[in-house]
Parts: sequence; C-alpha cells; structure tokens
Amino acid sequence: PAGVIRVPAHRPAAAAPPAAPPPPPVPVPGLSGLTFPWMETTRRIAKDRLSAALSPFAATRRIGHPYQNRTPPKRKKPRTSFSRVQICELEKRFHRQKYLASAERATLAKALKMTDAQVKTWFQNRRTKWRRQTAEEREAERQQANRLMLHLQQEAFQKSLSQPLPQDPLCMHNSSLYALQNLQPWAEDN
Repeated sequence: PAGVIRVPAHRPAAAAPPAAPPPPPVPVPGLSGLTFPWMETTRRIAKDRLSAALSPFAATRRIGHPYQNRTPPKRKKPRTSFSRVQICELEKRFHRQKYLASAERATLAKALKMTDAQVKTWFQNRRTKWRRQTAEEREAERQQANRLMLHLQQEAFQKSLSQPLPQDPLCMHNSSLYALQNLQPWAEDN
C-alpha cells in the first residue's frame, strides 16, 4: 500500500562493541560540583568514541517506532471567526448561564449555525476570561479597601495627637495610673 514504509523486524548487529565509558570519578568531600578542565576533556573523548561507534547506524536510524506510519504533522487550524450576531447571542446566554448541558449546547449551536464543538470551546474560553476578570476585580477591590483602611488609621492617629485624652476617674485618685495616662511618647519635649 502507498504511504507505508516497511522496516525489518531486526536491527543489524554492531560491527564493533562500543567503547566502555570511563569509570565515574570518585567524589571528594567539599569538592562536589567543581569541574576541572581535564574532566571536560575526558567527557568529550568518551562522547566522541560513542558517536564514532554508532556512526555506521546513523544513516539507517529511524525516529519513532519502526512500524509507525510516517504521516506529516497536522497543520494548525486557522482561527474561527464568529459574526457579531453569534457573539452577541453567545454573550447573552453566558451572562445568564455559565455552563451548558449537552442538549442546551446542541440547541444553541443549531440556532447559531455553529458546530457543537465551537460552542463548547467558546464557553470554555469565555469562562477562563470571566475567572481572570473577576480575580482582577477582587484584587482591585482588596487594594482599594487597604488604601481606605490606611487612610482611616492615619486620620484616627492624627486626631489622637491633636485631642487631649479624657481623664479617667480611676486614674485621678492613683498617682501612678495618672502619670501613665498622661504619658505621651510622641509628644515633643519642651
């Protein structure tokens, strides 16, 4: 049959066994992760020997499973464009209902002259956009609330600095409590 490549079930035997890789270096305490020039040379020689041993098979080596059909990769499908009417109807439906049952999706697809898969994908993408937007809105609200809180705290602190503390009747009769109540560390020494 056309388009099928037949590959033998066995691979040819190697002409010479590949060279044994050099023994691994003995780890020295405190020197792990260091690389010396002679180490790089040893690695390069071992790599060159391995590639030389495998060179007879370089021309016949196949990528993938030997019995796999070699079909060209699929081209990316062009982006689908929807009409304004279709988008308007999809948005209206999404506003009312974030998820559609398969029967509802099929009915909507038929009414809008779209495929079921197109409606399904549109709703998935729209839900992703909706989640991102709501997360951004919540973050903006949180930051605004934080700014308002800081502003109110600063106002309260400024008021506390400018207004004298009310006298506590309990402190009036106890000299130690009276001194503590009137202690204001932020006040300037005159």
